[in-house]
Amino acid sequence: MIVPLTRQKFEQIMPLIATGPQYKYYWGKFPDFLQRLLISVVAVAVVFVIKVILGLDFAIIFLIGLIGALYWLWGPVFWASMRNAKCRRYKYSGFLRGRVLDYWITEELIGKQETVDKKGDLVIVENREKRIHLEIGDDTGFTAEYKAPLRSAYKVIARGQRAELLVMSNRPDLSSIDEISDIYIPSRDLWVSDYPYVRRDFFTGVSSRLRRDEEDERPRRRRRRVER
Repeated sequence: MIVPLTRQKFEQIMPLIATGPQYKYYWGKFPDFLQRLLISVVAVAVVFVIKVILGLDFAIIFLIGLIGALYWLWGPVFWASMRNAKCRRYKYSGFLRGRVLDYWITEELIGKQETVDKKGDLVIVENREKRIHLEIGDDTGFTAEYKAPLRSAYKVIARGQRAELLVMSNRPDLSSIDEISDIYIPSRDLWVSDYPYVRRDFFTGVSSRLRRDEEDERPRRRRRRVER
């Protein structure tokens, strides 16, 4: 079942500016930090050369140089916010309450590294990562597939478990889904995630309210059946 969300609620769940988990995601590992640091150094050098050649105002050059020098710090905020903005461009959204139809594990190539062995021969080392694939569906026939790096916590995932996520579309009736968020399994309080798209506190708040509404509706349905 897909429950349509108001624009206000969607923008609460899907942040504009990078959250802590999103910043951590784009901060990356040590090589990623070194790459951003190198860009910062190059940016400062370029600004200095421009200052020498063009003789621009010191205040302007200082400001531009400071921004470039701190790229290693603000870069993750920029890239996470850009990714969020891509999702927020969709005009309509919904809260999908479905189930895990299937799941499987694959091993994917994520990069190659060239090195030299003891004999001096060039060796190409392939970096592979195990990923979990989830197929999520509901009683209307909608299905979606999501994949994420495999984590030990995912061992508790089973077919038939309730699964919840955001869906995004440019159609008012959500008949065509263009993007989905990471997946929440409420029975295990577990997130299956690559990039942490949503504000999880707002997301779980909507999840709890929908479950309460569903529980309140069950006695009414039973009373209607008895009256008939």
